[in-house]
Amino acid sequence: MKRNVLFIAIILPLLFGRCAMMQSIVKSTFPYTTTLVIPKTSKTGEDLSVTGMATSFDQDFKKDGNNASKISEVRMVSARLEAKDPSDFNIGSMSSVKIYMAKADGTEEVLIASRTDITPSVGNGIVLDIDNSTFLDQRMRESQVRIKMVYKLRNAIGTDVNLHLVLGLGAYPAN
Repeated sequence: MKRNVLFIAIILPLLFGRCAMMQSIVKSTFPYTTTLVIPKTSKTGEDLSVTGMATSFDQDFKKDGNNASKISEVRMVSARLEAKDPSDFNIGSMSSVKIYMAKADGTEEVLIASRTDITPSVGNGIVLDIDNSTFLDQRMRESQVRIKMVYKLRNAIGTDVNLHLVLGLGAYPAN
């Protein structure tokens, strides 16, 4: 029985891997993630920014040589920011955060998530308000996407902070 389930789990995606519906399911399942580092030298009360490259398990969605043409209407569906190191960092030390996505070279940057009302005692994780007004199709066809986080610190921090950003996407089959 276990062998049959394993067989189905491996063979079906291979058989239907080129199918538009399967491609949209894959794109909607695997999030893009990146680690953003806030340096301990960051000043409070000012808009500052850090950048990182986001990656995903399913980065094979370029038009040249794979199935990117089979998906469309890629939009942001969720965004979560979590403290990674130190893991007990209070994200409430920031008063606001805005997340932008761009192609790897920094072009075509768009706002995808933000939170302007972070409470001081929020803890080590926060769900961001998404902006899904822009299709991200062209950015998702790149081998990497550039993420910029613009933040404002409420309190000074004593150590560099690594934040883990998880971006959930939704995609539809192309016509």
